[in-house]
Amino acid sequence: MKTIEGRPGILLTLVAAIASSALLTGCQTTIGGQTLPSPDYLTDDVQYFPAGPEFKLTKQVEASRKKAAEKEKMQQGF
Repeated sequence: MKTIEGRPGILLTLVAAIASSALLTGCQTTIGGQTLPSPDYLTDDVQYFPAGPEFKLTKQVEASRKKAAEKEKMQQGF
């Protein structure tokens, strides 16, 4: 019975398959606390969404206050 060391073609094929799968799929790495998926992150366009207001109904509250102020003004005018 022959071992893998006795067959250099099989050993070379196995090493080439493992190396090519590692090179073609990309490897995860951790840099500065970030887990980066592959070197393609350098060319990826990063989208930035600025933080919005905490209270989502700001315009509605302002409109209702304005309407209440106008109503009060109308009542005082008569």
